[in-house]
Amino acid sequence: MIVRRFGFLNERCCEDCCGDDISLVQSHILYEISRQSSPSMQDVSNALGMDITTFSRQVKTLVERDLVKKTPHPNDNRVNLLSLTPKGTATEQNINNEMNNYLNSILSNLSDFERDTVIRSLYLLEETMRKSENKCCPPR
Repeated sequence: MIVRRFGFLNERCCEDCCGDDISLVQSHILYEISRQSSPSMQDVSNALGMDITTFSRQVKTLVERDLVKKTPHPNDNRVNLLSLTPKGTATEQNINNEMNNYLNSILSNLSDFERDTVIRSLYLLEETMRKSENKCCPPR
């Protein structure tokens, strides 16, 4: 979450780490789907602050690439639920692993005390940002 919240991902990160040409937006979509339990398209779109039309186009691409599966809601066929395919799960995990390696590489230049201080501070900042989202507009 910290990697995504603070923008450590860049336009080339996903292509570099998994060899699968995944855009930054698509990476965020994969993450949100993995984070939630069978979310609807609207749930993920709202979580990312994306309009549903743009979001739908991105999901269509991910479905065509066998990274995401769309399933009609059992009680309402107008609603589609999203899940990661095995390939999507592997891709999302590869991106997470690459970003963790990147952050560990950066933090390895600090002393243990400095590293712990930075990590605690980032978690505190992330928690504060999450709490404040409910008080104003979510980030886009």
